Amino acid sequence: MGALPVYRWRLAPDGYATRRQLRALGLRPGGQDVAAQLERPRRRRGPLVAYLYRVDQAKPVRPMTPARKAALAKANAARRICPECRRDAGYVIPTALGACVPCAYPGLYGSEGSTL
Repeated sequence: MGALPVYRWRLAPDGYATRRQLRALGLRPGGQDVAAQLERPRRRRGPLVAYLYRVDQAKPVRPMTPARKAALAKANAARRICPECRRDAGYVIPTALGACVPCAYPGLYGSEGSTL
């Protein structure tokens, strides 16, 4: 494999797309190699790089099966359970805190979770 073609930002030819653009079209790369790359110059740092895939070789996104949907719901529910008080926080617990806000800052919140 030779070197990848490099295009300037917003100047890639038709027929190429990034992963996000493929996903918006309901497609996925499907195992193909990167076909080209975009470079956006920046001051004082290296350029931003985006990898491009060929749209004609992309495959449709796999459909969500009931088992995958259930596993995803279970994983998302686990991210909402506080490891300290074992309650559903009602939001995804920030990894920086490691617990729900009332457990992370017990002096600022009362037992009901409202500010004093």
